[in-house]
Amino acid sequence: MLGFDESAFRVQTASAVALRPQIEQLVDELLAKGIDNVLLVGAGGTYAQAWPYELFARERSTLPVRAVIAAELVVAGDALLGKTTAAVFTSVSGTTEDVIAAIDFVRDAGATTIAFTGHGDSPIALGVDHALVSEPKTWPFDMQLLLLVGRLLERRGEFDGYASLADELVNLPDALVAVAEQAEPAAASFAEAHKDTDYYFLIGGGPLWGFTYLYSMCILEEMQWLRTTRVHSAEFFHGSLELLEEDTAVLVFQGEDRTRPLTDRAEAFAKRVTSDVTVFDTSEYALEGFSPENRALIAPIVLDTVMGRVSKHLERVRDHSLDLRRYYRVMAY
Repeated sequence: MLGFDESAFRVQTASAVALRPQIEQLVDELLAKGIDNVLLVGAGGTYAQAWPYELFARERSTLPVRAVIAAELVVAGDALLGKTTAAVFTSVSGTTEDVIAAIDFVRDAGATTIAFTGHGDSPIALGVDHALVSEPKTWPFDMQLLLLVGRLLERRGEFDGYASLADELVNLPDALVAVAEQAEPAAASFAEAHKDTDYYFLIGGGPLWGFTYLYSMCILEEMQWLRTTRVHSAEFFHGSLELLEEDTAVLVFQGEDRTRPLTDRAEAFAKRVTSDVTVFDTSEYALEGFSPENRALIAPIVLDTVMGRVSKHLERVRDHSLDLRRYYRVMAY
């Protein structure tokens, strides 16, 4: 597979799943401390990556769990923020400036601070009360957030499926390698067909809306300098559909949760207008070792692996490195 280090991928994924005992102990400590609200604080991709777990809690729990933008939190605040807040941060490098500023802000308000990162000696890891460290470059953070929020809800009597989910996550490295292998040919074909495409329209909903936003902004825009429109499948018929033309390249991200019919509806309409609709559907992958209910919960992780293959092939056919930036961390802002 193009640009795929299977050994590193397995080790990184397993290292995130292996944080389960630490996460469970931390959750017990948080509840004993009287924590009654959770802020999932991120910037860019890590902000979007928190959305499925805000949704997960909102569907099942009365515990306030909110995804917030680090920089906005610092200037606008949050009425929930205080001594009974658990503020959770994620950063691959452990050096994201907006996140560092947000950590200082919430600590001044008395919140308990938690970070997931791959570098235990980074400013973010050293700046929080609890740092849970995976292997360097481990991505995404869905595994850790799913375990954290799932355990919180289980302890509150609001999620009976936690033990099953956490047990099945040990199968994730094998399952995702199989996903990558299966996705590779289609990813290569897609990239070849879209070598000169300069505008993409992305649709996703439910727990995959965060990834839809992330892939649009952080990959296609930031890493490939391509223009995009992204829209939640439930909002598709309220404006953005007017941008579709007969040759618009549409990407549809489809999961296995109860919001699937909303994305089906948007997909069906898009196919009436444009001849270039590509659907990436997590139900097409075997995911050995995962029950139907847990397949729906890991859909963002599966899709991240699938689209990672697409990204690598877009990099190849466009001769545009995924590491190339014009402005981000290049110019002062």
